[in-house]
Amino acid sequence: MEKFAFNDGWMYGVKGREKKRVVLPHDAMLAEERDAGSAGGSACAFFPGNIYEYEKVFAVPEEWREKHVVFQFEGVYRNAVVSINGKKAGGAAYGYIPFFVDGDEFLTYGAENRISVTADNSMQPNSRWYSGGGIYRPVNLWVGKKNGIEPEGIRVTTVSIQPPRICVEVETVSRELLVEILDGERIVASGQPDRAGEENRITLEIPGGKLWSAEKPECYTCRVTLSEGGEVVDVAEAFFGIRKLEWSKKGFFVNGKETLLRGGCIHHDNGILGAAAYAESEWRRVRMLKQAGYNALRISHNPSSTAMLEACDALGMYVIDETWDMWYNRKTKYDYGMDFMECYEADIRSLVSRDYNHPCVVMYSIGNEVSEPAQKRGVELAERMVGHFHALDHTRPVTAGINLMIISRSAKGNGIYSEDGEGRDTSNEKKMQGMNSTMFNMITSMVGTGMNKGANSKKADAATSPILDALDIAGYNYASGRYPLEGKAHPDRVLYGSETFPQDIAKNWEMVKKYPYLVGDFMWTAWDYLGEAGIGAWAYTPDGKGFDKPYPWLLADVGALDILGNPNGQMFWAQAVWGLLQAPVIAVRPVNHPGVTPAKGSWRGTNALPTWSWHGCEGNRAVVEVYTDAAEVELYLNERKLGRKKVKGCRAVFRTKYEPGVLKAVSFDSAGNQTGEGNLKTAEEISLWLTPETGLAKTVQGEATASGRTLETGEVAYIRVRLGDGNHNVEANADEKISVMVSGGELLGFGSANPRTEERYDSGSFATYYGQALIAVRAGGRGVLTVTARGENHRAECRIPIK
Repeated sequence: MEKFAFNDGWMYGVKGREKKRVVLPHDAMLAEERDAGSAGGSACAFFPGNIYEYEKVFAVPEEWREKHVVFQFEGVYRNAVVSINGKKAGGAAYGYIPFFVDGDEFLTYGAENRISVTADNSMQPNSRWYSGGGIYRPVNLWVGKKNGIEPEGIRVTTVSIQPPRICVEVETVSRELLVEILDGERIVASGQPDRAGEENRITLEIPGGKLWSAEKPECYTCRVTLSEGGEVVDVAEAFFGIRKLEWSKKGFFVNGKETLLRGGCIHHDNGILGAAAYAESEWRRVRMLKQAGYNALRISHNPSSTAMLEACDALGMYVIDETWDMWYNRKTKYDYGMDFMECYEADIRSLVSRDYNHPCVVMYSIGNEVSEPAQKRGVELAERMVGHFHALDHTRPVTAGINLMIISRSAKGNGIYSEDGEGRDTSNEKKMQGMNSTMFNMITSMVGTGMNKGANSKKADAATSPILDALDIAGYNYASGRYPLEGKAHPDRVLYGSETFPQDIAKNWEMVKKYPYLVGDFMWTAWDYLGEAGIGAWAYTPDGKGFDKPYPWLLADVGALDILGNPNGQMFWAQAVWGLLQAPVIAVRPVNHPGVTPAKGSWRGTNALPTWSWHGCEGNRAVVEVYTDAAEVELYLNERKLGRKKVKGCRAVFRTKYEPGVLKAVSFDSAGNQTGEGNLKTAEEISLWLTPETGLAKTVQGEATASGRTLETGEVAYIRVRLGDGNHNVEANADEKISVMVSGGELLGFGSANPRTEERYDSGSFATYYGQALIAVRAGGRGVLTVTARGENHRAECRIPIK
């Protein structure tokens, strides 16, 4: 079947209101007015929900009468109902799962047709983070001959890597099949099944075949031609990589090589664009995370977008694709737990069907921090789900992010979730009145990293072992105290830190290197996100204490990369621990809050920023952090030595007073030899700068192509906004309200990383935060895209050609 993008020409509106034209993907929730009294509260960043309606009129030619037509929705949040010409044709309750709608019996041929989609996100709260709403992922139209090859109808399995050998299976009726394997445009292997129509499968050896890994992400195209009586019926393609996974107490192996997972958890939103999953945005995130040093992502806590998987395939990133944040016990009153038992098997089938050929996917996760496995019913459900995954895909391990403290407490009757979503599990006689997900997180924020030892007891071990042993690889959320114990207590168990405090990166990574059965560490989080407002913030305002922060808090403020993609001290710390820094890196905690001690969120180890330019802060106390894997560090300010310190856990902390100039760090090994030097400089003058990003934007033939500064019509591009000098020194204490205008294209979003603001990403006006902001635009037709930014004291413009 042939695939067409089906994203233009849609009309959208909130139910009962006038519709306007939109291009998909589209996050309807981002257009809502935030409200301190919204039912979703801080979890959903105070955005209310609603019922969103979409429709599109399109022509169906008469010749399609003899063809097969399928609509593919990559994600609709939530309770999607799809109608074609007024008749219900399909839908999905889960907001993150891709689904197909067969259009054959509903279309009118040789005429205009109408497809309508209703997304009901009105029942709040239904998520523990910002969900977005509407058709927030792309829609595709598939057209082909009847009884051809269905979408996702080709499965490619690596049989061996020495020699490289694959098995291709095609889901189709009895026909003649020709299978060709292409490396770019070159055919490197081909063949036909011996018994076409009986098995529709073939095993092919690929001479000199290149293996896929995060270090060398080599991809191929499998092209299948379906014929009957010498006439071509259908041609379909699938991208894949030759890649073999193995796991045991000796470690996790990719193509026979032990692999340690330098992981980060990420949510699904794209910051200033809300939940809209533009391909360019997903590729941008993966590229920047890869450059930062991650080699693995946990897509938490829902299935990834297709574009993100394609980016991970092409750029080289291991993926744990997660299914759900809840099972039948709800974490919020109206979440997917309402539909879970009816839909979970279909969700698993959809996930495996979509993910199977993506070499980047190295584990499936059946959930996050669920309490059900504290009881026999929950363990049995987990075992059934693992069995479903194994039956559909025997090549990948199944895991879950298990919070051992939640399981052990629930086993005692102190559950925090219930089937009615009212906030406690009453399945045992004991009750923990008033306890729910938010309160549990509030307690965690007070306990902090002490939570890591909360499940170290023998009773906790007994309570958690049934679910952990049901998994191929056990994921431990905030339970690093168990790592050294498991080799003896459970000698055959393979595990990893599925969710960890980022400030524990040094000691966690030492254990990952020490214990073969501990195969990786995934910090919360790699990238900041909307909702769970302020959980990681180091807040300087009176309303910044505690977990459940009030309006106008907006962002979690928790990422090693902020919502714009800028790295902070947490990222540099991890890079030092992973041995990726060539020289010491300096970051400075904000010096523009004299006399104020910040309220520190538990999910952040530092709020230091890579700048030494703080206008008007002369004499203020400054905390300077230096990140390196060296033994000692000396710090200099304007060539004046401030001190020399031993490096502990790849970080050294100095205290001084701010003065403009040059801050320099010099590192030394244990023998006293200098190993590197890094510095920060004060901005010489303050100007407004607009800098278009030039990263990898999209995929063609499975390979990454650079977009450069020339855009294609309709392409999404990012432009960095910076206050500072021409040498990229950022001024952090002279923020301005900036207004943006675009000609030759469309402004999609504009904003900063400010976690506490009433500003809107879709207004075209936003203040910089610590000197930076970000613009997202979509290129119009051939010509020039012009972006103009005006502040109180500065103006800047950039022009980008469109081809």
